[in-house]
Amino acid sequence: MSKKTNAVISAVLLVALCAFVMILEQVLPSTHIALTVLKKSCIYALVAVSMNLLNGFTGLFSLGQAGFMLIGAYTYGALTIPVADRASVYQYFDGGIIQFSVPVFVGLLAAGVVAAIFAWLIGLPVLRLKSDYLAIATLGFAEIIRAIFQWDKLGVVTNGSNLLRKFPTFNSVMFPLIVSGVCIAVIVLVINSSYGRAFRAIRDDEIAAEAMGINLAKHKRMSFCISSFFAGVGGGLLAMYQTSIQASTFKSAMTYEILLIVVIGGLGSVTGSCLASFLYIACSEWWLRFLDTEMYIGSFKVPFLRSGFRKVVFSVIIMIIVLFYRKGIMGDKEFSPARVYNWFQKKKAKKAGKEAAK
Repeated sequence: MSKKTNAVISAVLLVALCAFVMILEQVLPSTHIALTVLKKSCIYALVAVSMNLLNGFTGLFSLGQAGFMLIGAYTYGALTIPVADRASVYQYFDGGIIQFSVPVFVGLLAAGVVAAIFAWLIGLPVLRLKSDYLAIATLGFAEIIRAIFQWDKLGVVTNGSNLLRKFPTFNSVMFPLIVSGVCIAVIVLVINSSYGRAFRAIRDDEIAAEAMGINLAKHKRMSFCISSFFAGVGGGLLAMYQTSIQASTFKSAMTYEILLIVVIGGLGSVTGSCLASFLYIACSEWWLRFLDTEMYIGSFKVPFLRSGFRKVVFSVIIMIIVLFYRKGIMGDKEFSPARVYNWFQKKKAKKAGKEAAK
């Protein structure tokens, strides 16, 4: 299959996916769990792909994703709250210091830019570290940022430990789907560019990459900032999804969730991260919900089914995936029509070979 044919079929599949989601929105009520799962999956897919750019494609083990999402969420919320509503939102801080509001897309862009600026500043010292030390440093940064944003001295911007609310949100699945899709497409373009090849060279062997003339510090910082930019945009989308912002929700557990999605999907696979995001959210919040409800068959009570049992089963499923798919669902491969076509051709040739042998 030629590259042109592969690209055309991929484009048709993406259009079909958008059409399917639009039909689904018309058929199902707006509060249906399926639509809720799709909204959150789109947001987590973007954040997971941004983390995969850093961890999977560049080989930098960072755990600061929740911190950059928090920065993006607060930047979006603080800039987009209507002026008329600021007095009621910042009621303990004299209406806040920001007395203007920007459009939604400008707010999302600003969320990414501010997160990237923080990443550049933090990257200067921490990117000298490697492996577990880098992970600990970035995790510490995320926790420090979460504490600082609840500081009353910054209340004129962050509203302290109070909620940020009344900023623009979305109801349709198409909004996060399109925004996340465009952002992921940009990340894919970066991965397939000369910069992306430099990132992979650093991941495979830093010494060899430096010998080839790749500036390690520059490219590590670039990967860190790009990843943080899209994590900031994801934080803004998550704020819109939740309709309110509070720093206490951006805990380290959020980073671990995203890291788990990346590992399940496959380090170095964009489509793996997208697929794993949907499976993770759907299983944890929808498909396994019945396990939390007591069930009777006649007078016989089904054992184990009770509140919290869903998490036990979900944990077992994750363990099975990690044990039998150690490189994740997709490994470091990407889904494409050409790959599926080649797989069927190999199966067909193998079957033909067996029949000829008989």
